[in-house]
Amino acid sequence: MSQPKSKPYDLLIRNVRVVRPHGNVVHEADVAIKDGKFARVAPGIDPKSAKSVHEGRGLLAFPGAVDAHMHSGIYAPLHEDAVSESKAAAMGGVTSSLNYFRTGQYYLNKGGPYKKFFPEVLDISKNRFHVDYGYHLAPMDSTHIAEIPELIDKHGVSSFKIFMFYGSHGLHGASNSQREFLMIGEDERYDFAHFEFIMRGVQAAREQFPERARQISLSLHCETAEIMTAYTKIVEKDKSFRKPGMGLAAYSASRPQHSEGLAVFIASYLAYETALPNINLLHLSSRKAVQAALMMAETFPHIDFRREVTIGHLMLDIHAKAAELAKVNPPIRPRDDVEYLWQALLEGDLDWVVSDHACCRQEMKVPKGHSGDIWMAKSGFGGTEYLLPALVSEGTRRGMGYNHMARVLAWNPAQRYGLNRKGDIAEGFDADLALVDPARGWTIHAQESPSTQGYTPFEGLELSARVEETWLRGQQIYNNAQGVIGKPRGQYLHRPTA
Repeated sequence: MSQPKSKPYDLLIRNVRVVRPHGNVVHEADVAIKDGKFARVAPGIDPKSAKSVHEGRGLLAFPGAVDAHMHSGIYAPLHEDAVSESKAAAMGGVTSSLNYFRTGQYYLNKGGPYKKFFPEVLDISKNRFHVDYGYHLAPMDSTHIAEIPELIDKHGVSSFKIFMFYGSHGLHGASNSQREFLMIGEDERYDFAHFEFIMRGVQAAREQFPERARQISLSLHCETAEIMTAYTKIVEKDKSFRKPGMGLAAYSASRPQHSEGLAVFIASYLAYETALPNINLLHLSSRKAVQAALMMAETFPHIDFRREVTIGHLMLDIHAKAAELAKVNPPIRPRDDVEYLWQALLEGDLDWVVSDHACCRQEMKVPKGHSGDIWMAKSGFGGTEYLLPALVSEGTRRGMGYNHMARVLAWNPAQRYGLNRKGDIAEGFDADLALVDPARGWTIHAQESPSTQGYTPFEGLELSARVEETWLRGQQIYNNAQGVIGKPRGQYLHRPTA
């Protein structure tokens, strides 16, 4: 008696329009999945060849988004944020979450070496994320710089970060207690010299691991503490900024655009001095910042600069109704800057789009009795749940192609940060995808998000596209009817991945 033939595929998602990050065409196809990876992408795959068949209903199939800039665990305990904010990520079509983490106040509220600190982070994270996850780490002192090779080799951390203003300006505004905030020793300084030594440390590690060097990089938050401290004093005394509704304008003026540009110049010259070629300029928010970045790329053509923008800086301006709820670093900018960011993105001068998601619950965001006070509000807000639908909605209106969206949301960050199985819908890649209806209008309401933030600066924005389903390694983790599905199945991304 003959044995029944085994079916070659675990799952077939039929009738989708596949959006790949290359080229400028969307293909009608079926997507076959085996062992959590894409096995075949082609039209007319026999449904009998798969154990399970799912109807894609002609939806756009984007590669699962790589949200390469998140802050899980900054304002709430990591064991809570990992669960709730990764649910929000799944709602936004995100399947890979890369989170900035550091020692010092917030996060775990601990100092000390990463040798002790980071295993605790990994232990807390395990079995809590609904999407795959990884971490960028910030070397806050000389001990951390010495640990860079071990962090790369043992823990798969291939990307590091500098917060350029932390040495003498606070997270939320002017500060005289930065050493306490950073939790570094009396003999340590968090300044330009420290940034230089971080760059030398990262470059030394690249030379130590040449086979991984292409995907070992350093990211910088580019703002200049001295400029911001001086301008904050000026703005606080300026009566024109005390009028109702001027909070976001005041905060933008207190952290002026040329502060970003100057920091970009400094960071770029230090990269030249230290021969570090892989530099990421994070969340550029203004014309001056982007122009400075482009000038530096022309000045130092041997440095591989990558330029990031957030969905918040693309969707909001200083007149946003959210007021202090939209406080973030760098600030939300005037409309002229927003329009320039879109122009730069459409022209290919910005490399990826992220959320900079930092869930800050309202009771923490604005202290009791300080409603309307931009200076007392905490910095940062969530938005990963709107990353893909907002870019598709606003990008389509501005003539941005779907393939370009796939590049900046998935392929480019995946390639830069060592996620070699992510970012494309192609054979051998992790079967991560988001099914998007590009013609389903909806209005953003915070109450519909699984995030615990409870509000959103995007409240009331009307979008023209919606994520209908999110799939992680061949398993559906979200659909619009049910929300997030099943237990957390996210895996730690030891980078660079194979």
